[in-house]
Amino acid sequence: MRVINPDHRLIAHKLTYLRDERTDSPTFRRLAEELMTLLAYEATREVRVEPFEIVTPVAPTTGIKLSNPKPLIVPILRAGLGMLEGMVRLLPSAEVGFLGMQRDEETLEAVTYANRLPDDLSGRQVYVLDPMLATGGSMADAIHFLTDRGADDITAVCLLAAPEGIAHLEESVAGLTAPVTLVTGAIDERLNEVGYIVPGLGDAGDRLYGVAQ
Repeated sequence: MRVINPDHRLIAHKLTYLRDERTDSPTFRRLAEELMTLLAYEATREVRVEPFEIVTPVAPTTGIKLSNPKPLIVPILRAGLGMLEGMVRLLPSAEVGFLGMQRDEETLEAVTYANRLPDDLSGRQVYVLDPMLATGGSMADAIHFLTDRGADDITAVCLLAAPEGIAHLEESVAGLTAPVTLVTGAIDERLNEVGYIVPGLGDAGDRLYGVAQ
């Protein structure tokens, strides 16, 4: 598994304000979207393309276009929705599927509760979006779910990752034939005793959308 942690001051700048507990939900959503676009640029460096013949105002030439089947973007509900617009802005022709996964707060295990994905993902290049790679359980389960349906190239994109989550994900995908890449805005210090990333930014879903009372 490749791990890409871009060294970019704008990424660090936006992450600083995402981490700040004073940042309100509307600002948090905007910053998450902007940060996602920066990470998407790194994540799509190896997006599949094919030659495309065009004619400029001066002469014929050969460019490139996205290959078929188009890339598939899969946000993990609900927090992954906060990253979707930033990714779609860079890949507007990509298709979007949804995968609902929830962490059991006692066992820290991920549970799949919903999916809106094609049954057959053979030959598909997939980008999985989830703000936090904490224990790594949700992302690992999502990747196995996608490869079981035939996806043959997966890039996971996270705003933050913990070393424990990276280690778990690396171990979980080691036996897969499909290449897996992780792109993350930062690798933080550790997980605390309840599975939150330290220093982290708290619960990404709650900070994106608030807590319904």
